[in-house]
Amino acid sequence: MAFLSYASCLKGFVSLKLSSFVHSPKAPWLNPYLPPPCEFASVTLAFFNNGLKGLASDLKKPLGLAHKPRRKVEYSMPPEKLEIFKSLENWAEKNVLTHLKPVEKCWQPQHFLPDAASDGFFKQVEELRKRTAEIPDDYLVVLVGDMITEEALPTYQSLLNTYHGIRDETGSSLTPWAVWIRAWTAEENRHGDLLNKYLYLSGRVDMIQIEKTVQYLIGSGMDIQTENNPYLGFIYTSFQEKATFISHSNTARLAKHYGEENLARICRTIAGDEKRHETAYTKIMEKLFELDPDSSVKAFANMMQKKISMPAHWVYDGQDEDLFVHFSAVAQRLGVYTAADYASIFEFLVERWSVEKLTGLSGEGRKAQDYICGLAPRMKRL
Repeated sequence: MAFLSYASCLKGFVSLKLSSFVHSPKAPWLNPYLPPPCEFASVTLAFFNNGLKGLASDLKKPLGLAHKPRRKVEYSMPPEKLEIFKSLENWAEKNVLTHLKPVEKCWQPQHFLPDAASDGFFKQVEELRKRTAEIPDDYLVVLVGDMITEEALPTYQSLLNTYHGIRDETGSSLTPWAVWIRAWTAEENRHGDLLNKYLYLSGRVDMIQIEKTVQYLIGSGMDIQTENNPYLGFIYTSFQEKATFISHSNTARLAKHYGEENLARICRTIAGDEKRHETAYTKIMEKLFELDPDSSVKAFANMMQKKISMPAHWVYDGQDEDLFVHFSAVAQRLGVYTAADYASIFEFLVERWSVEKLTGLSGEGRKAQDYICGLAPRMKRL
């Protein structure tokens, strides 16, 4: 069986050109349960790729990293806006921190895995391996990609701490914004731990290759073009948490279809965390739209013009500079995360933040509003 080169993380794979993967109606992983191949693959991949291939052609790779960062864009939020985030600290404590769970009430990876301290550990591992033996390889490609994305949390926490007005100034600040950043990171950290251990025990993947890819990704960082601006940052996180909720929900659906109910439970549980986090971030932006609709709608238009890049867009295994494009093609093909999902997330946020009903905007704000409101129909047609 031939697979995309992203599958270098899986044992026994050989590479396959992207065009062959997308257009072949007889692909070995074709399943009537799954959606048909997308006829507009080159268009849908643009949502994932966001021009990264062009970026890869002009590389100076320190330590063998995959991509060269774009030119740095300095902080773009006017200083007076900092007061808005300062004034929202009490609100954030009552309305944002409530979407975190106390550690003692949180699930932990070990709740879903064989107990290494029990006498039945080896039998439990053997049963896990039997359940995963028939899971299709292309599904594992997506699961590995999701896991690697979750493992790059140090980068995401670092990014949140660049945003002026909300960052953790001391590393242990007690402001609600700083508490959120650290506790959100701690909750998310369990996702990569759980998927990593599950895949390791399955025996289906090349863990050394995966571990190298994680190291490359954390070393490369990310460039999602949010500058140091919390308006842009919270637009991004609102969109991204919704996207990860959809992705993990769909991997759960497929795991159940393949007969691995424990993996389905794992993915559903992770999706539940992402849903809570999505609620928190969209609530923050909802409040900003209420207090400062002009800056909020301009930030929304700004991010949509750039297109929302996924956090692992610089994923790299030491060989394939188009790794993320290949991963995205598999996700699109399996229906795990598609261009239609991208469009539906956008429509959801437009409605959630009542963008069409905003009033009292500046000239630039009205232009941003018109752009946003005109974008949804174009996405549907696409």
